[in-house]
Amino acid sequence: MPASTHHYSNGEITILWQPSLCKHSGICFKGLPAVFDPRRRPWIDIRQSSTSIIIEQIKKCPSGALSIVTEPNAMQQ
Repeated sequence: MPASTHHYSNGEITILWQPSLCKHSGICFKGLPAVFDPRRRPWIDIRQSSTSIIIEQIKKCPSGALSIVTEPNAMQQ
């Protein structure tokens, strides 16, 4: 049975993490350890960086396990 998708939101974006796709490369943690810390629960704390920096780091995820959904109207404010 595949693991579910986890959601982490800051009101502007929602990070989607699909554990079943994660290859544990560590790119997220190495690039933005304040946000992505596998020793912490929950391991993603979206409040620890700006939306734009988080988006750029998630683009580097090689497996596609991390992705972004933009909240409607949030980026227009």
